[in-house]
Amino acid sequence: MRRSPVVPALATAALLLPLLGAAPSTARPPDAPPAPDRLQRAFADAAAEYRVPESVLLGVSYLQSRWDAHGGAPSVTGGYGPLHLTDARTALAGATHHGEGTEDPRGDDARAPLHPKAEASPPAELPARLTTLPRAAELTGLSEEKLRTDPAANVSGGAALLAAAQRDLGEPLSSDPAHWYGAVARFSGAEDSATAVAYANDVFEVIRAGERRTTDAGQRVTLAARPDVTPDASQLDGAGLRPAKAAGTECPKSVSCEWIPAPYEELGDGDYGNHDLGNRPASQRIRYIVVHDTEGAWNGVLSMVQDPTYVSWNYTLRSTDGHIAQHVKAEDVAWHAGNWYVNAKSIGLEHEGFLAEPDAWYTEAMYRSSARLVKYLAKKYDIPLDRQHILGHDNVPGTTTATIPGMHTDPGPYWDWRHYFQLLGRPFEPTAGSKSGLVTIRPDYAANRPRYTGCETKGEPCAVHGSSAVRLYSDHDVNAPLIRDIGLGTAPTTGVNDLSSRVSTGQQYAVADRWGDWTAIWYLGQKAWFRNSEENPAAVPASGRVITPRKGLDSVPVYGRAYPEQAAYPAGVPAQAVSPLPYRVLAGQEYVVGEKVPGEYYYAVTFDEASHRVVTGRDVYYQIQYGHRVGYVRAADVTLSTVR
Repeated sequence: MRRSPVVPALATAALLLPLLGAAPSTARPPDAPPAPDRLQRAFADAAAEYRVPESVLLGVSYLQSRWDAHGGAPSVTGGYGPLHLTDARTALAGATHHGEGTEDPRGDDARAPLHPKAEASPPAELPARLTTLPRAAELTGLSEEKLRTDPAANVSGGAALLAAAQRDLGEPLSSDPAHWYGAVARFSGAEDSATAVAYANDVFEVIRAGERRTTDAGQRVTLAARPDVTPDASQLDGAGLRPAKAAGTECPKSVSCEWIPAPYEELGDGDYGNHDLGNRPASQRIRYIVVHDTEGAWNGVLSMVQDPTYVSWNYTLRSTDGHIAQHVKAEDVAWHAGNWYVNAKSIGLEHEGFLAEPDAWYTEAMYRSSARLVKYLAKKYDIPLDRQHILGHDNVPGTTTATIPGMHTDPGPYWDWRHYFQLLGRPFEPTAGSKSGLVTIRPDYAANRPRYTGCETKGEPCAVHGSSAVRLYSDHDVNAPLIRDIGLGTAPTTGVNDLSSRVSTGQQYAVADRWGDWTAIWYLGQKAWFRNSEENPAAVPASGRVITPRKGLDSVPVYGRAYPEQAAYPAGVPAQAVSPLPYRVLAGQEYVVGEKVPGEYYYAVTFDEASHRVVTGRDVYYQIQYGHRVGYVRAADVTLSTVR
């Protein structure tokens, strides 16, 4: 959901990361980097001081931030530092506003364009889960500024909060991590038992499995595996949390989920909102899951989806703890992707976050909860776990030439697709030899730091940050012009919302050429080059199916939707135009295939679902990875082959 924000976005001005611990000694210059084990020692010191098992402190921190400090910048919900201590009031005070995208979220030519506007404000009273940092300041005697910017102080603040939660539950400050289940659950700030339990279970899963990684500040942190830890879940029995509200939801049992329905209501004059009733998958297959970010905070976003005059999506995921709200049943069609063909065949997930704020980071809790939900949905509806079916909103094509410039661009270059697919159990690994004719884009997220503009004031650079995206050039030279997208009709830029010249992790392309450390792929009808050195690869070799124009054709058109031929429409259902986009697949070029799909259109233009029809034609299409977005070509126009 990339749109003009309806609640303030969170502050993104990155603060300088101070050295952990005391001031540097004279044996080391003041600007020398901290020793790589200082964060590990900070965890040990805080655990000892507040009598919290170190494994518990490390486990909680990993679930919040994967031990990263993010340079002192807040998360999407105003959480700071390795322990994600929340101070949303301060974060909101420095908020910036960003607007982009003019798409009609329905994307159905049979109805008038829908361009809703909603206004919402943050609540006057922030929930406790968004104000843990001031409480940590009270417990530790450390300043709020220090807790926000000094990772060691932040760890101490988290330890103090855990110890306080343990005491509030009447439990001893035990050295056994199994005795801290209730305190961990309370640390989440959850108000209901299901969310608290899901959060605590995740933390103890981390503790049992162990983790090891190098943080964004170069700190090496290790949590030794403790497979023997069996926590006492009964500690939550007297915690005063409200019961779970999972009734009616379509979620796995491993997440916390509640039903907050999007309204299906008549608005008068034949108008209605904010989704369409359906009978999926019986009437038509669910083929896609679309990942969005909300461009707003939790409360404001929920108020939008409960407005019958606004748009809809199937699920919203909360950043602080991964809690999920479901709004539209999978059988029904939400208005979320800006392309009616995709809407009719997809489930939309909105993640609390902001595209153009690279330091407004997503929590591990939300990534994990989202991955569990996607795995559940993919299994239930037989959706392949790959980037041709798990789409970002930024991968959904425009329906016609006119709609291309207004299509949304979330979740953007800072969503960590590589980590997300590892959590999905489908890591992006090489599937062919080094000279294969296909590649899977797979940069190192932390080390891949392309510079973007447009995050703050127009034209100014965004904060340098890890990214899933790789930039494309017209030649094997970083000084060469960027790849141009004729559909956008503008000169390519490094703007954070400009998709002209970039590919994203997990996407697959046919190799067009190689030159030293550079690889060229077929992209938007052109050779597009990216740096792909052996020491720092941006892609791995792949195998798969590709299409090329059939013999005798100089080029074939690319479509933004796979609609049936005119003869397929029954009486009473207006035939929809099969409109090619301004793109072509030229002879000699190859593009990776997602799957073969029928020409299909879901006619649903009235409140009375008795008039709804699924129209299926004889024409079939191949879904392809054409540029940054997917596209469709007629199967009759192309030849299919396999590259190994």
